[in-house]
This record gives sequence, structure tokens and C-alpha cells, in this order.
Amino acid sequence: MNKARIPVIVGVAQFKQRKDIAVPLDPHTLMAQTTLSAIADAGAKGLPDVIDSVNMLYLTAPTLKNAPGILCETIGLKPKETFYWAVGGNTPQMLINRAARHISTGKIQGVLITGAEVHYSVNRALRKGEIFSHWPHREDPERIDGDTRNGNSDLEIKYGLNLPIYMYPLIETALRAATGLSVEEHAQRIGLLYENLSRIASENPHAWDRKAYTASEITNPTPENRYISCPYTKRMAANQHVDMSVALVMTTEQVADRLGIDRNRRVYPMSGAELHNIWFVTERPRIYESPAIREASRLALEQAGISLADIGVFDLYSCFPSAIEIARREIGIPENDSRDLSVTGGLAFFGGPFSTYSLHAICSVVERIRTDSALKAMVASTGWYNTKYSVGVYSADRPPQKWPEPDVHALQRSIDAEAVPAPVEKASGKLTIEAYTIVHDRGGRAEKGIVIGRLQSGRRALAIMEAGPDSLEKFERTELVGQTGEARHDNETGLNRIRL
Repeated sequence: MNKARIPVIVGVAQFKQRKDIAVPLDPHTLMAQTTLSAIADAGAKGLPDVIDSVNMLYLTAPTLKNAPGILCETIGLKPKETFYWAVGGNTPQMLINRAARHISTGKIQGVLITGAEVHYSVNRALRKGEIFSHWPHREDPERIDGDTRNGNSDLEIKYGLNLPIYMYPLIETALRAATGLSVEEHAQRIGLLYENLSRIASENPHAWDRKAYTASEITNPTPENRYISCPYTKRMAANQHVDMSVALVMTTEQVADRLGIDRNRRVYPMSGAELHNIWFVTERPRIYESPAIREASRLALEQAGISLADIGVFDLYSCFPSAIEIARREIGIPENDSRDLSVTGGLAFFGGPFSTYSLHAICSVVERIRTDSALKAMVASTGWYNTKYSVGVYSADRPPQKWPEPDVHALQRSIDAEAVPAPVEKASGKLTIEAYTIVHDRGGRAEKGIVIGRLQSGRRALAIMEAGPDSLEKFERTELVGQTGEARHDNETGLNRIRL
């Protein structure tokens, strides 16, 4: 293969800002410092001169009108293109795949991908009434690149399913019923899964929370670990309150040779693919499945010329238990497999810095492969609600063929074609529950139950449970999927209600 067309990762860096720092750095300064560290990590003086594509991940913290341009001015980069990408947990892996394809066609020769989040410092400032006068004033970005679609339908938003912490636990109950486990058995399974993630985070110097929790400490609700939206406690949810930054540099093998970059520091993206599920959760035929990750992971393995058995470690996006459980099932990883499902410790314990998490995972994969050249790794990242998927395979070996661009259009059309009609807005009659969640207030008390179900006509409907806190908490200990209640439309609130 032409070395000028072989993509290779040559520099990575991760940074975690201390919780007790007196004057925390703003996200732009963090990105600048981490980018310089990633460039230095490659050990090549001329590397900045070949970076002709700069890609910044979406910031939830205060940002600037032209944040990528300001970053380039700050550290002396002169790229021919800059991007500020839309929000999405799948975005980092998508950008790696995109960059590899553009390098393989000769469109670009050097790529920087970077991002930062400072939610911890922002919340600390709000809590203490602090003002960080040295931070930039918030400005609307001049443009947002990529897919900017909302992950929710208007009807889902109307029922309060507009945040991952409400939608993913609803998916979890559908998954639990599909596996045939009881409420208690399923909680034990999640607890053991997250106990292992916590162990990995406890051994990771980049992780935000390095305490190793037991399964019971994760699943049992307490004042410190309250239910947020049943069946999820606080320690099952992605921890957004972190200060982290990350950067990665990719170039061609030819450039790496010319700059004298050590071969032991080179890691190759072997393959990658992206697909999405039916966009709105309530229009998927089975909300506990993901044909998108099933097919994207299959394509990535085929392109890399390896089998699932050749993968030594995974990083499956773990914003909530159902995300990692669905990915494991669809990829075909056995439940009792000894291979780790995360290189970081997952979003609950390593930290969940919004769109940047998977770039931390990819950098961690690079670090692992540098110390074990026989290791092959798969990263699977997710956006919205089990919606968008990007998958990549990494190795110390060159890809076996020119970096591919799989034709996924027919696959995507076949996935989209399975959509069911949108839920009935005004429901009446028997409603059989497919999935549900029970939302808790900040004091840990149950306050609202939300269900997705099927009417006797076969059409779906959303509904709010007609039940007080005591009844809702009783329902949490019972499997409601498969039960039937009487649904009616409440004209005053504009919502359907269900009595069980």
C-alpha cells in the first residue's frame, strides 16, 4: 500500500483538572494545553506543519464564536479546514473514521481532534457564587457541523422523555423483560457489570472517580446514591460533572516516517463504520435492540480482516447500563466473556464529558496498544438514545487493505424501513406495557411513572401512570412489562393516563 495513504495515530493526550484547583482553567485553555501535549507525545518537531484539518467536539461549557479558529491561533496551527461538530457521543469515533477515509484518498495529511468539558467547575462556581472573570464570555458558535437533528420527537418531549436519564431506563425495562430476568436478577446483573467498570476506573489515573464500588453499593438506593429514574441509581448514570480535556493527532505513515516518529508509538485505525437506528425510540419495532451496532461492528471486523475472537479489549459506550448491555448483545460478546468491556471505567466512574468521552476511550486504547503490540481493540460509541453508532477497530498492525469506505446505504434503508407508526396521541382502552420508568425527585421520592405500550389495535401510545408515590415505589419492585391497564386521554394536560 502507498504509505502516503495509510492513516496512523501518532499523538494522544488526556488531562483531568484537579477538583481543588483554586483558579480552574477554561475549556479553551485546557484544549490548547492538551493539544500541545498530544503533539509532543508524537515526538516530532514538524508535526504541527502537517495538521491541515482541525476538529473540535461540541462544548457544553462557555464557548466562543469561532472556537476552532481561536485554538489554531493560540497554538500556531494553520489548517486548511476547521470544524465545530454537533453534539453526539458517537462523534469522536465518527471523526476518526472520517479522517482515516480522507487521509486514504489524499484529501488531507494531518488531523487534530480535540474537546474539553468543565461541568464540575461551572457547577462549583454556581454553587458558591464564584465568577471566573478570566473565562471567555459565552458566544453562539458561528456554525455547527454534522447532524444537528434532535434525538426526540415532539411527543416524546411532551411526556418528559427529553433527557437520556429518562429514556435509557425506559429502554432498560424493555431489555429486562426481553431477557426474562426478574427485577432482582436483572439488578444483580447490572450491579456486577458496573462493579467491574468501577474496578477498571479505580486503576485508571485519568478517571474522575477512582473509588472501587461493590455491586450492592451501585444498585442499592441510599441518600448518597438515590434513584434518579428507576431502575437507575446515581452510580449507574454518566457523571457529567467532570473537568477533562483530550486531544488526538493522526497523519499518514509516510509523514510519520519522514518526521522520524517512533514505530512503537504508532497505532493504526484498521477499519470503521457508522449506522443509526430508527431515529425516534417510540417508532422502533423493538426498543431493546440495535441493528445499527450489530451491522456496524460486523462491517468493521470484516474490513479489518479479523474476527470478534481477535479483539482483546472493548470500549462499549456506557452512559447507562442498557447502552452497554445492548451493545454487548448485538456485537455478540458472550455475557460471561473475560474480556473487559471498557478501557476507561465507563462514563459513570471514569467520567462522562458529553461528546468527548469516546475520544478519551480511543486515546486509552492507543496507550494500551503501545504497551502490548499484539492487542487489538474495538471502540463502539453511541449518540442520543441508542440511536447513532460509530465503531472502530485499532491495532499496532497496518490495515490489510486500503482504508475502506463501506457502502452502508442499503443497510441504513433496511433499518429505517422497519419503523412503526408514531404513537397515538389520544389513547383510549386497554394498553399493554412494553417499557416504563419511574422518575424520582432530588430527595429520592418517586414522583412520576411513564410508560410505552400497545393498544388493542397494535398501535403504540405513551401514558403517565395514575398513581401516588407509594404505589409508584411498589411498582418499582414489580415487573410491569406485559401488564395491561386502562388508558384514557386527559384533555386538561393533553397527556394520556393509565390506571393499573
